Amino acid sequence: MSSWLLFATALASALMGGVFFAFSSFIMPALGRIPPEDGIRAMQRINIDVLHWSFLVPFVGTPIACVALAAQAIWHWNEPGAIYCVVGGAVYLFGTFIVTAAGNVPLNNALAKVKADAVDAARAWDEFAIGWTRWNHVRTVASMAAAGAFAAALATA
Repeated sequence: MSSWLLFATALASALMGGVFFAFSSFIMPALGRIPPEDGIRAMQRINIDVLHWSFLVPFVGTPIACVALAAQAIWHWNEPGAIYCVVGGAVYLFGTFIVTAAGNVPLNNALAKVKADAVDAARAWDEFAIGWTRWNHVRTVASMAAAGAFAAALATA
């Protein structure tokens, strides 16, 4: 297995886990403690600003690297650490990338349509924050678990 790709993917998985952890542990709770219209506007701004290369490169690159590592591991199944690469790749892909696409992004898209000063904005914000944060907890755990699996693969190589 390519040790440089494995190392980079372990780091990128941990990096993404840290981003998701920050949202779960203090960003979303902080946004929940301010007036709903301010929380809505802040999250709408975050969802625009996140589309920056500094986030998109690790966000898009990590699942691509996971697929490459898992395919390489399956091809070289008898090598030490192969199972960790397959597990890490699968956990990251399903627990982070698929969860983002199926859970967080649709919620972000719905929030983008909410007018912060609308009568029902507070209800929309509460529903968004609860659902979005639950999915984000999954992404946090999956990213960190994948990083651990990739680290275990490195340790056995």
